[in-house]
Amino acid sequence: MQNTHIVDQVSEEQLWDRVLHRQAGGEFLYAVTTMGVFCRPACPSPRPLRQNVRFFRTPPEAEAAGFRACKRCDPKGERARIAQAVVRDASAFIEASNDMPSLEALAKRSGYSRFHFLRMFRDHTGLTPRSYAEGVRARRLHAALAGGNRVTDAVAEAGFGSESRVYEKTSTLLGMTPGAARRGGQGERIRTAFADCPFGRLLVGTTDKGICFIGFAEPDDALMGDLRRRFPNASVSSGDADLAGTIRAVVEFLQEPKQALDLPLDLRGTAFQQRVWRTLCTIPAGETRTYAQLAAMAGNAKAIRAVARSCATNPVSLAVPCHRVIGSDGGLTGYRWGVPRKKALLEREKAARIPA
Repeated sequence: MQNTHIVDQVSEEQLWDRVLHRQAGGEFLYAVTTMGVFCRPACPSPRPLRQNVRFFRTPPEAEAAGFRACKRCDPKGERARIAQAVVRDASAFIEASNDMPSLEALAKRSGYSRFHFLRMFRDHTGLTPRSYAEGVRARRLHAALAGGNRVTDAVAEAGFGSESRVYEKTSTLLGMTPGAARRGGQGERIRTAFADCPFGRLLVGTTDKGICFIGFAEPDDALMGDLRRRFPNASVSSGDADLAGTIRAVVEFLQEPKQALDLPLDLRGTAFQQRVWRTLCTIPAGETRTYAQLAAMAGNAKAIRAVARSCATNPVSLAVPCHRVIGSDGGLTGYRWGVPRKKALLEREKAARIPA
């Protein structure tokens, strides 16, 4: 049985309403008879008169009727595919370079002007090439320090000119001092405790400052392995009875999420990551935001992909509710603990908001 297309499911007036409100979504296209072009519903072009509009299911259908693709919204995705290829190439070039490539060199490599390349890169990554390169160097630095390299050697290996530059930007680069990153939790004690929860097994880890890890829905060994990879040199103790209250709060939240999971946290990440994580905590239970909305809330509307990466590396699920972020089309997209669990969490929260 063939799936019914949205053009067949709703009236043309409903489709027109989507066009008027520039609602994103690629389920249908509209064409303007006076211009001879077809567009996506969210096209930024001025709205045409209703009597000059026709609706189509696909680009081939619109082209068969004599219309050509709009150059502004790129309904066939041709320019987007070219741009993606250019950005992938530039990103790989940056990743492979020991030094930070200049904007001139990257633009020349792409075949576009500096301005066009910069806009293209920023639109697809949410970052400037320089910021992206700094992120690459920060990852190299963190990996070298976590591997036990001396700070001096790690700084040189990551491509930084001097230690002073690293210490000046330590909060942005690492979210901690280079020494702390190198120690990988050395000298720290992380107390952990397991419990059963509605989604299987649950592991909570805490330092003296607060919760540093929450994981669930995996076997005990996998959860503990995840925690140890984050703190390779820390002393980890299991079965801590003092965590009973913390464990109980997490389990109760999973069973009946009536309010935010308000617990002391020990979050370690770059300044940008921590800003995203703090912003996540402002989304009310039972509500969702798109990655684009979250990026705007965090103060950088273009950094959609960087925001998505920050959500993916969130070490304390539930306490920092990354499950409340969805795709621009309303899809649940990925989730570290599985999309079905993300769906279940959102349904539980929405149900808890409904008055009895």
